[in-house]
Amino acid sequence: MKKFIIVIAAMGLAFTAANAQSYKFAHVNYQELVYLVPEADSARAQMNSASQEAQETLQAMAQEFDTKYSQYEQKANEWTPAIRQSKERELSEIQSRIQDFQQSIQQELRQLENQLMSPIYQKVQETVNSLAKAGGYIYVFDSTSLLYIDAAQSTDLTPEARTTLGIPADKTMESLQAELQAQAAAAGGQQ
Repeated sequence: MKKFIIVIAAMGLAFTAANAQSYKFAHVNYQELVYLVPEADSARAQMNSASQEAQETLQAMAQEFDTKYSQYEQKANEWTPAIRQSKERELSEIQSRIQDFQQSIQQELRQLENQLMSPIYQKVQETVNSLAKAGGYIYVFDSTSLLYIDAAQSTDLTPEARTTLGIPADKTMESLQAELQAQAAAAGGQQ
C-alpha cells in the first residue's frame, strides 16, 4: 500500500512538471501602452487646459490679494479703525477663498484625471487580455514591476499590443518625453 501511494505521488509530480513546462508566460510594458495610446494625448491636452485655467484663476486671485494688501499697507494709518477692520476682514476673506479654491481645484483635477484615464486603462487592459487569451498565455506580467524577465521563457506582448492599440511605431516614451518638454518650454516662454 505504501509503495502504491509513493507511485501515485511520483506520477502526480511528473504530471505537474510536464504541465508546468507547457505553460506560456508573457510580459507587457503597461505604462508605455497607457502613455502612448492615442487617447492619452487627448486626455493630457484636456488636463493641461484645465490645469492652466486653474492656474490663471489662482494667479488672478493672488493678484487681487496683493493689490488690496498693498493698498492696505499704504493707507492703513490714514483709515479709521472701522475701515481698517473692514479691509482686514476683506483680506482675510480673499485668503480664505484662495485656500478653498486650491483645495477644491486639486480635488477636481484628480477627478478629471481619473475620469479621462479610466477608459484608457480599461482599453489597454482589454487589449492585453485579448492578446493573452488569443496567444494561450496563462500569465501576463507588467514588465515595469518585475526585477527579472527571461526573454526565452516569456513573450513580450508590447509590440503586438502597440499595433492593436494604434500606437505609431515611431512614438516612444522618449519621443513623448521630448514632446512634453517642448510643450512645457513653449508654455513657459508664453508667460
